[in-house]
Amino acid sequence: MRLVTVKMPETYLEGLDELVKMGRYSSRSEAIRIAVRELLKRELWGIPEHPTGLELSRQPRRITV
Repeated sequence: MRLVTVKMPETYLEGLDELVKMGRYSSRSEAIRIAVRELLKRELWGIPEHPTGLELSRQPRRITV
């Protein structure tokens, strides 16, 4: 993996920290990676969201083009 530096509002960081504190994610980085993956699936790769809106797996899928 490559290191990427981004700027974001303090409220986003507070939200990420709360998700980590709740145990939903192991780190800010994990939460951000999952959010980016979901954005790419929806916006770029055209993979529809699960009908319930729930993610079935937290493991990234291998997408071949």
